[in-house]
Amino acid sequence: MSSSQIIKDAVARMDSTVEDARRKFAGIRTGRASTGMLDRIVVESYGTQLPVNQIANISVPEPSMLVIQPWDGSQIPAIEKAILASDIGITPSNDGKAIRLQIPPLTQERRKQLAKMVRDTAEEHRTGLRNVRRDANDHLKKMLKDKTISEDQERDALDQIQKQTDAHINKINDLAKHKEEEIMKV
Repeated sequence: MSSSQIIKDAVARMDSTVEDARRKFAGIRTGRASTGMLDRIVVESYGTQLPVNQIANISVPEPSMLVIQPWDGSQIPAIEKAILASDIGITPSNDGKAIRLQIPPLTQERRKQLAKMVRDTAEEHRTGLRNVRRDANDHLKKMLKDKTISEDQERDALDQIQKQTDAHINKINDLAKHKEEEIMKV
C-alpha cells in the first residue's frame, strides 16, 4: 500500500464519518416536522427489525405533523410501540389507517437538551475523525520504519492527512452550528 492509497482511504473514511454526522443531525428534531426524525426508529415486522420508512409511507402534511401510512394496516400497533419506545418523546395517535404524530412546540429547556445532544454527537464524530487520522499516521510511520517510503514522503503524507482532518472537522463543526441555530430558533 502506498502513501497516496493510505491518504485516499483516510479521506474516504473521513467523508463517511461526516455523512454519518449529517444523518444523525437530521434525526434530531427541531420545532418543525421532518421525516428524518423517524430514521432511527426500527419496527419489529414479520419477525425482522426494519426501519419504519421501509414498511410505511411518511409524509409531512403540515409543519407540525407527521403522518405514517403503513402499507400493511396490521403493522400500526408495532409502529406505535416502536415510536413510544424511541427517544423522540411524541405520543402517536391512529385512526385505523394511519398514525399521526403531532409535533409539540419545543420548550426552552428541551431546546437546550437537543443543543447538547448536537454538541455531543459532533464531538463523537470529531473523535472518529481523529481516530482515522491516527490510524493513517500509524500506517505511514510503519511504512517509514519498514523503509517503503522516505522521510519526505512520510512528512508530506502526514501534512495532507492533517489538512484533510482539519477540513472534515470544520465540516462537522459547520453542520453542528447550523443544527444548533435551527434548534434554538423560536
